[in-house]
Amino acid sequence: MTTRAMEVNDVDDVVARMRALDAALPPRDGVAVFNRVYLTVTEELRRRIATRAFADPAGAAELGTRFAARYLAAVTAGPRDAPACWRPLLQLRHHRGIRPLQFALAGINAHVGHDLALAVVDAARALDREPPSLERDFDRVGELLTAIEERVREELMPGPDLLDIADPLTHLAGAWSLDRARDAAWAASRVLWSLRGLPEMYEEFTEKLDTGVGLIGRFLLTPLDR
Repeated sequence: MTTRAMEVNDVDDVVARMRALDAALPPRDGVAVFNRVYLTVTEELRRRIATRAFADPAGAAELGTRFAARYLAAVTAGPRDAPACWRPLLQLRHHRGIRPLQFALAGINAHVGHDLALAVVDAARALDREPPSLERDFDRVGELLTAIEERVREELMPGPDLLDIADPLTHLAGAWSLDRARDAAWAASRVLWSLRGLPEMYEEFTEKLDTGVGLIGRFLLTPLDR
């Protein structure tokens, strides 16, 4: 299924919608856990755009807005209509055996592994540019995501009295890498751009990307507690 992004105006609009979700969802809801993480990222992105920390603020804003629009469309669509990469989180968001860190990582996996590649293409089309013109800001946004992910792991991992090398969460969290997911997203965006004039192949590649990221999400949301 090729997802359509939600219509959003700008980064301010994205922040407002994420804050509304945060206020509406129970704190333990799996989507709420990821939304809090992503809201922090987006608020920091907005601050950096305002202070011109990006080489191309307009490009960074377009990429950030298109990126978030795909997340917002997925989480408001419902499990049956959402992309495959988001379905594990949407279906298991209330499971008591899944820990908050797992919800956060599953959301990051779906958003970076699938949505980011499509957002690069969306932004390039909107700006009438080639994807390489967005690479510097893609990397800067990626650095921001990495910093937030590190903080999430610190905040949501159990304390040292509960966590040891035998804890399954240690292995689960260590098996997934944001850096590898970002690299794969950039490569996928280049492939998608090259296929933009071939609708059937574009759709097939997007579907395979979606399904593959969804399988990783299922793994990340393996229940660990009874």
